Amino acid sequence: MKKDLLFVDGYNMIGGWPHLARLHRNDQLAIARDELLHELSEFAKYEDIEIRVVFDAQFVPGIQKQYTRYNLTVIFTKEDETADSYIEKAVGEENLHTTNVIVATSDLAEQWLVFQRGASRKSARDLYKEVHFTKNKIRVDTHEYNIRNNRRNSPLSDEQELQLRMYLEDLQQK
Repeated sequence: MKKDLLFVDGYNMIGGWPHLARLHRNDQLAIARDELLHELSEFAKYEDIEIRVVFDAQFVPGIQKQYTRYNLTVIFTKEDETADSYIEKAVGEENLHTTNVIVATSDLAEQWLVFQRGASRKSARDLYKEVHFTKNKIRVDTHEYNIRNNRRNSPLSDEQELQLRMYLEDLQQK
């Protein structure tokens, strides 16, 4: 089975996701970056996908580095390197028989280029919808787990619970 690897153009997502774009417009770019990483982390864990988020140096010049945060690989490109060029190069290196590479960007030229190199692509809007769909699945799964767990931890036996329910029904009818 192929491993899924998602490259995310970080600033493209920040510009394309409404709540992150709002933060960026209010000069809270660092908060928008962190929020993006947090949301993508939950998505990656639940969907079992490796994610690499690439930010170009246009907003943080001279910072070239790579690190892990929230189990995501975060990459800041060199000062004269765009996220697009970094992703294009990486897709060529990573798109192997054992890896299914996906690139999330709304840059149409970038989408076509990575598609020509054999990677799948999705827009910022598509990834936004997917992440929020997964958030809802997590919420539902958590709720169901809590319900099952609460029942499992009940100090009453099934027979005792049935007796209590019958007693409650008797009280309500009176």
